[in-house]
Amino acid sequence: MTATNDTGGSTPAEPELGYEEAREQLNAVVRQLESGGLTLKDSLALWERGERLARVCEEWLEGARAKLAVALAEKEPEGSGTADTEAPF
Repeated sequence: MTATNDTGGSTPAEPELGYEEAREQLNAVVRQLESGGLTLKDSLALWERGERLARVCEEWLEGARAKLAVALAEKEPEGSGTADTEAPF
């Protein structure tokens, strides 16, 4: 997987991480940033890593939401009309 950077080029993205692993790494990044004592360069690098990890988590959550929506739609009786009006989350 590759990600586009601000200059339009591609950079290697995080290795394919599971949701839990990405969340744990993101928590570790936040703890490091909150502890302080880092140089500006190190802080920015950690922030950027945190942003990438947050995107990985969001992608997992979006995938789970989509699967849940499909499962609920399949379970929904035809013509009830609630699939479009009531969100499960």
